[in-house]
Amino acid sequence: MNDRQTRIAVFISGGGTNLQALIDASKTARLSAEISLVVSSNSKAFGLTRAENAEIATFVFKEKNYESKSEASQDLLTKLKEHKIGFIALAGYLKLLSPELVSAYNGKIINMHPALLPKYGGQGMYGIYVHQAVLASGDKETGVSFHIVDEVYDHGCIVEQFKVPVLENDTPESLQKRVLKKEHEEYPKILDKFIRGEYDNN
Repeated sequence: MNDRQTRIAVFISGGGTNLQALIDASKTARLSAEISLVVSSNSKAFGLTRAENAEIATFVFKEKNYESKSEASQDLLTKLKEHKIGFIALAGYLKLLSPELVSAYNGKIINMHPALLPKYGGQGMYGIYVHQAVLASGDKETGVSFHIVDEVYDHGCIVEQFKVPVLENDTPESLQKRVLKKEHEEYPKILDKFIRGEYDNN
């Protein structure tokens, strides 16, 4: 199969800056796959606008809109199947994936986390809260972790980590900005390697 035929879905919840980095990479062939669907847990996420500007299909997915979690999972899986999705990339997606989805895409879902896991992971550790925790700890370095997704927040096998120094005068916002820059630089490369099978996806 030609690499360009690999179809991926990107899951978001907010502004979608990492989504934009992936979109830009796919346009220049630095990402050897097609972003075919963007799934958002937030109907007002600016990432949806980024997707629409790039003419990528979007789907707002909220469990609360279904009668049961099972029905929600099945609808999402149906949508992924309709778009022939082979891999999923989480890019600031704040919801825990269902066991059904993780099982259906076992070893084919990757997540980016703005810290050096296993530190500062788990429920509630996202966005600015991660960087606040890092600064409160007195750690001299933080970074970005990429891991295969399982049924627990920030728990699956880590495939790559990149360190970012914590500076003496850092605020949560300045630290977040530097970590975000590293995320944008590395995510397209990591996702490309992931799709090409350069990691053990189990």
